Amino acid sequence: MRRNELRASGIDYGWPHQIRIPQETCGGRNYDVVHGFCRDEGLSLCPRGHSVSRDAVHYSVFCFAEREHAERFQERFGGEWFDRKTWNDEERAAYMARKGLHKVRGRWVPISKSAGG
Repeated sequence: MRRNELRASGIDYGWPHQIRIPQETCGGRNYDVVHGFCRDEGLSLCPRGHSVSRDAVHYSVFCFAEREHAERFQERFGGEWFDRKTWNDEERAAYMARKGLHKVRGRWVPISKSAGG
């Protein structure tokens, strides 16, 4: 990370209202449309967003300082509200399940096979 570069935690703090949309919706030629809309409407879009993937679908996450701006963006481009903590928790649980583990009382333990099976 470069000096003075905006970190993920800084984005989440300063631009907490986040919408994720499939990258195919906002990439390529659509990049100028999406960013032009935010600029023309005076939306509080963070200068740096991020991306996430799930089930072979790649998403761009657009972050806004004001909830109303995120709502206007979502109204125009669709997408879903995004919360990094929830997303990370779900990703970790899926990863651990693939490894044969699940969470019991705060600890990851092996998934036991059913009796008689």
